Amino acid sequence: MATHARERLLDAAEELFYAEGIRAVGVERILAESGVGRASFYRHFASKDDLVVAVLQRRDQAWRTWLAERVAALGGKPLDVFGALAERFAGADFRGCAFINTMAETADTDSPAYRVAAGHKERVTAYVAGLLAEGGHEDAEALARRFVLLMDGAIVTALRERTTVPAAEACTVAAALLGDVA
Repeated sequence: MATHARERLLDAAEELFYAEGIRAVGVERILAESGVGRASFYRHFASKDDLVVAVLQRRDQAWRTWLAERVAALGGKPLDVFGALAERFAGADFRGCAFINTMAETADTDSPAYRVAAGHKERVTAYVAGLLAEGGHEDAEALARRFVLLMDGAIVTALRERTTVPAAEACTVAAALLGDVA
């Protein structure tokens, strides 16, 4: 049963943090939404900060798995990352990037939450670099950084404009970087 309490805490916190922000959601709200008692919370997490880190670590793995699966389903090419993003932007629950949101909320760049969020971006960049290298593109690491810049910009713009169009626009710019402009 203890494992179930931990999962309920993680589920409730992830949903609330993504929808409303980390700072806006207190432990009392997480306890109420999860149905887990305070003592149980502290058996699993020493603090809210520890819960935030655990949520981000779990979301990192889930998001990168989702991205790899969607890119593969769309054809497995580097530009398919933008097709995957467009699908995500169309979701009614789309609230931007949990990791960008975390970095925006966290003033301390040395905090564990900020480091997990920054690490996520590094792992996404490495994944994109792998796609580019597999596609035979030279200097895959530098190109991947540019792709992630475009991805992050598309995410923020899609959140602001509430449309999937930024994914297509970023894809067009990325295609130009690859010399794939028609």
